[in-house]
Amino acid sequence: MDTNALMMPVECDVRVFDELARLLGGSVEEGTLDLVVPRAVVDELEKLSSGGSEEAVAASVGRDLADRCRTVDTTASYADDAVVELSDGSDYVVTNDSPLRRRLLDRGVPVVSRRGRNTLAITEP
Repeated sequence: MDTNALMMPVECDVRVFDELARLLGGSVEEGTLDLVVPRAVVDELEKLSSGGSEEAVAASVGRDLADRCRTVDTTASYADDAVVELSDGSDYVVTNDSPLRRRLLDRGVPVVSRRGRNTLAITEP
């Protein structure tokens, strides 16, 4: 999961975990849906969460949601690079970031992103 995926509940009114359960099956709460967040994404959310702007509120909520995921260290310090580093094509990446999405699809990684008003869909490479 990347930064904007975790901010979608506030910014786009998307219930990310519910949508992922619908698309992929399983449940975060029951531990049958393993969601991974790079440490660089958590760091970015922490930086963005200071202040009172809507972005800061979304980042704060995203940071709380990240606590429900497994945090993984990478060699990359930039969040998008960390997401790419972790992607190997066998799992999905959740992002609403167009440039990152293109990078992932070019690498053969399926991407879950927002479709419609508040739903998610899978794009296969």
